[in-house]
Amino acid sequence: MAQKKSTQKTVQKTPANQQTRLWLMYPPRLITTPVIWQISQKFPLVFNIRQASVTDEIGVVCLELGGKREDIKAAIKWLEKLGVKVEPVEINVIES
Repeated sequence: MAQKKSTQKTVQKTPANQQTRLWLMYPPRLITTPVIWQISQKFPLVFNIRQASVTDEIGVVCLELGGKREDIKAAIKWLEKLGVKVEPVEINVIES
């Protein structure tokens, strides 16, 4: 039986790579915009949605980014320019 190839991207922790967790707060005008998909196309990063809550007035997402530090910084800058408020996660997100 042939082995199945994994198509999942992984980030190995090296001095050049890091992982960071961020809170993203979307304004109402961006709630229906596929922002995470857009940054996945623009930046060579690995994405993991840790938690999310979306209403008609606001979208809040806890997003883990993995990759080169300069790519993470560029993605954050792009998000902020788009109008997404970005803050670091201070404590671990409770997983259930």
